[in-house]
Amino acid sequence: MLDELFYKIALYYQKGYGNSIIKKLLQISGSASLLFNDFNSVRKKINTTRSFPEHPVLTPEIVKAVDNELNMAEKNGISYCFFSDFEYPKRLLRCNDAPYMFSYKGNNEFNMDKTLAIVGTRHATSYGKDIVRRVVSELSSQNISIISGLAIGIDTFAHEAALDNQLHTVGVMGSGFGNIYPASNKKLAKRMEDFGSSLVSEFSYFTQPDRQNFPKRNRIIAGMADALLVVETGKRGGSIITACIAHSYQRDVFAIPGSIFEPYQEGCHELIRQNLAALVTSGEDIIDMMGWNDEKPPCIQPQIFQELNEDEENVVSIIRTLREPDIDALITNSVSLTPSKIASVLLGLELNGIIEALPGKRYRIIER
Repeated sequence: MLDELFYKIALYYQKGYGNSIIKKLLQISGSASLLFNDFNSVRKKINTTRSFPEHPVLTPEIVKAVDNELNMAEKNGISYCFFSDFEYPKRLLRCNDAPYMFSYKGNNEFNMDKTLAIVGTRHATSYGKDIVRRVVSELSSQNISIISGLAIGIDTFAHEAALDNQLHTVGVMGSGFGNIYPASNKKLAKRMEDFGSSLVSEFSYFTQPDRQNFPKRNRIIAGMADALLVVETGKRGGSIITACIAHSYQRDVFAIPGSIFEPYQEGCHELIRQNLAALVTSGEDIIDMMGWNDEKPPCIQPQIFQELNEDEENVVSIIRTLREPDIDALITNSVSLTPSKIASVLLGLELNGIIEALPGKRYRIIER
């Protein structure tokens, strides 16, 4: 008898099934097993003109792949986190292209109070290393979690500095757990796990560190963080991609300036020049710009509105989960309402003082 976990992982191997579609189908069906065993009942609930993929199947190849995945997970202490789980990173959940699942080792605390992603070149200089050590040391007073990509260079320095300062750190990999990359960072990965930090991958266990995996990895780094710091990078490469992704997610982006004669400073200067990143020279700059020194007022939970109809409740729930989503995010995350219906519901909620419209066609719940 196959269990729900087996079916959830089997969705990973379905052709034509991306993260967005899988999340929608799971929201509609309530379970992965139903998608495989009674897909027609799920299809009837889909209120959309968009075409959805065909019935998911369990081919012998997929069954073997899932069996191997689960066996490796059990042998190596790997756990899985799905977008509907309580511990799923809330910041990442607000990103439209967030993975519906990922595997992890170590701590499952992904919703830390304050998070900073640090990225940069693999060809880091002593200047970059010193900068990372100084910045992370200055951030330690605020107990800020450090997120990076476990690559050599700036990523490695960021994870090491976090551990040296007793800070939680998350390493997001561009490969499966069976191929930790680079191999020289296996000891660092073990140190992170032993400290109670986390290693994360959205790839199957035996996935190689192929070039196309790293942009996918970068979106998770950006999505899990409150802000992103770029330390030493050229004009092209993964760090620039990650900075642009973070900017598209409306995250704060910071960059460290350097010598105008060094090619691996050009990317930071370009980000600053294009107003994609704010210039910072210390951890204190980041703390001040993020307001992490400020006393936060008590969080006022939005009032539970007793007189909302089902459509209004659905829209309010999405707004509450995504925190100030734009209209496109609302449409993407609503499986039962058409775009015109969503627009109508939003207008009604706004007129009744339940939500307010923000610049950029975004919406938030009015706190009571």
